[in-house]
Amino acid sequence: MKVLIIINDAPYGTEKAYNALRLATQILKDYESAELCVFLMADAVGCAIPNQNTPNGYYNIERMLKIVVNKNGKVKICTSCVDARGLKDIKFIDGAELSTMKELTQWVIESDRVVTF
Repeated sequence: MKVLIIINDAPYGTEKAYNALRLATQILKDYESAELCVFLMADAVGCAIPNQNTPNGYYNIERMLKIVVNKNGKVKICTSCVDARGLKDIKFIDGAELSTMKELTQWVIESDRVVTF
């Protein structure tokens, strides 16, 4: 089964990215044969910025995203969203790759389940 999670919200300020990544890690834990893809667009591109420093006891989106990558989940970042936010020169976390609407469209068509946050 192929599962696609699309995240639109900023890493902090709401809990949408947090809950999306909680779901992603649970899928990877409970369904090891599932193929998990995460697509970051709009303000969610900030989820893949490295060196996030959060207070002790507070969730860290960068760490959560790295768990997805380390468990063989795929993470793609919308290039036009990155450009619109002036982040084109940022090196994102290892394992996250810039992508396009064309690739997102392909992922949507190929996925058995699509969840948006």
